Amino acid sequence: MLKLGLTGAIGTGKSTVGKLLAAVGAHVAEADSIARELMQPGQKVFKDVVNSFGPEILASDGTIDRKKLADAAFGTPQHPKGRAQVLNHLVHPAVGQAQERWMANIARADGQAIAVVEAALIFEAGFENQFDRIVVVTCAFDTRVRRWMSRTNVDEPSARRELQRRMAVQWPEEKKIAAADFVIDNSGTETETERTVGELYKRLELEAVQRAG
Repeated sequence: MLKLGLTGAIGTGKSTVGKLLAAVGAHVAEADSIARELMQPGQKVFKDVVNSFGPEILASDGTIDRKKLADAAFGTPQHPKGRAQVLNHLVHPAVGQAQERWMANIARADGQAIAVVEAALIFEAGFENQFDRIVVVTCAFDTRVRRWMSRTNVDEPSARRELQRRMAVQWPEEKKIAAADFVIDNSGTETETERTVGELYKRLELEAVQRAG
């Protein structure tokens, strides 16, 4: 089996690339979805996060309000000093273990499979050694801003501030690109990205078969 890490800065289109990989046959999991499950009431991570950040991050239904948690982790204009490292320390180990279990299950079912984990913080969390290959998705910053505006229905200044706030706790894009095995530029059309992903998948398929022996 081939284990592939899929990462990139916020707004570059990792999820789009992940969906394209799934469409051509890869098994794809999202680290963000795994983290959400781990932060549901009753889970140990939920208890640890609430104990550290306080009940003020909770919504009225007792679940974690992701916007409130993001403000606490990344900071706000009023309170610029965030606690992203604390949050990552609480969440990343459990996410990493869950990723390992998921990939092991895929390997047992199909030794020639391609298992993809989409995660924004592969390098920052020290997850890179979990994978055989790492793909970094990139695109122009202005393109990311437009995508974030469309996704969250905010104005351009707000989108720029939010992207910069989140990127401040991530590796610089140049550093991620230097550490990647493959880079996908997602600045063009969806058709161009689909073609690039298709070509990459053919290479990955051959490697997966070779690894399976």
